[in-house]
Amino acid sequence: MPALRAHNLAVSLDGYLAGPRQSLDTPLGVGGERLHGWAFATPSFQRMHGLPVTADGHDEVDERFIVRGDEGIGATVMGRNMFGPVRGPWEATPEGRAWTGWWGDEPPYHHPVFVLTHHPREPITMKGGTTFHFVTDGPEAALAQAVEAAAGLDVRIGGGADTVQQYLRAGLVDELHLAIAPVLLGGGERLFDHLDGGPAGLDVAEVVPSSTVTHVRLTRTPAWP
Repeated sequence: MPALRAHNLAVSLDGYLAGPRQSLDTPLGVGGERLHGWAFATPSFQRMHGLPVTADGHDEVDERFIVRGDEGIGATVMGRNMFGPVRGPWEATPEGRAWTGWWGDEPPYHHPVFVLTHHPREPITMKGGTTFHFVTDGPEAALAQAVEAAAGLDVRIGGGADTVQQYLRAGLVDELHLAIAPVLLGGGERLFDHLDGGPAGLDVAEVVPSSTVTHVRLTRTPAWP
């Protein structure tokens, strides 16, 4: 069975995955970009997003985790807030009809992406092999479609916090990698809210500090024989 994995989720010291008041000008919420400086500096992140690749200013530990997050992934599931700031029915506004994600004509996924939403929309095919599919019947239906599309590879949860929480509550997450940044946001979207005590069924498998963040990887608790 393919695994459901979440990688490179940058979290503040006070538990926030994103800042408040997401908008076109603040796609990560106010202050949220402060969580991701470690990733922005890595050559692999720069290549994925079509940025000039620089060899300076990154930590090799961070680079290794960025690379690991893409290995063996055949499909992604994400929430509508991660796809964009547009709310309500897609056809209700010109912005909704035109919106195709934050990532330009060639998103960095290069595989099928399943967006959780309450409002139906036809799939959007982008350059480079990414097709956005819009799923209105819940996270388990989105996961089933993603598993089929991944064709034996693993499925990644792209975020945001509410989407990760839904899969954690359902006990479906096999691996959860956090990059804990030395930042206090004071508000926004908390990763471990609404979980009745925390991510049950996961154990800490790895803790690796870099010069910028602390990487913590949790994996599914093995079942007793």
